Amino acid sequence: MGFALSDIQITSSAFSAAGVIPTKHTGEGEDVSPALSWNHIPDGTKSFAVFCHDPDAPLIKPRGTYGFVHWVLYNLPASVTELPEGCSDYTSGKNDFGNTGYGGPMPPPGHGTHLYYFWIVALDAELNLPEGLELWDFLAKVEPHVLGINRLVGSYQRS
Repeated sequence: MGFALSDIQITSSAFSAAGVIPTKHTGEGEDVSPALSWNHIPDGTKSFAVFCHDPDAPLIKPRGTYGFVHWVLYNLPASVTELPEGCSDYTSGKNDFGNTGYGGPMPPPGHGTHLYYFWIVALDAELNLPEGLELWDFLAKVEPHVLGINRLVGSYQRS
C-alpha cells in the first residue's frame, strides 16, 4: 500500500484537528506527549507506530530529508488503540533533539506558526524493531508492511 492515506483515524483529547497544541505538550511547557487514540483500523493489522514531524522546520539534512522529527514510537501491539498523555511505553526511536522519546514543539523564535503532524501507521506484522531508529530508517523498514496511515495536524507558535 505504501504511504497513501487510509481510513484509519487519529485524534487527541488535548487538541482538535487543525487546533493549537496546548503549551503543556511543547518544549515551553511540561513537554509531555498528548493523549492519542485511533480507530477504523485496517483488517490484518498486527502492530502500530506513531510519529510526530514538523515539516515547517527550516532544516534540510544530508540525506535529503527535511523538517524536524519530534517523536518516533513503534512496536505497539495491535490491541493498543490509544496512548495516554506522557506515554513512554513501547519502543522509542531517535528524535531530532538527539534523544529517544517525545520532544514537543519548539519552533525557532520569531518563526511563526508551525504545523505538527502526528501520524498513526498500521502494519501487517510485528516487526520488533530495535530502539533508536531515526524516522527515515524506520519508514524504510516498515514501508512494505503498511496497511494504513493517517495524521492529526496541530499547530503551535512559540511565545
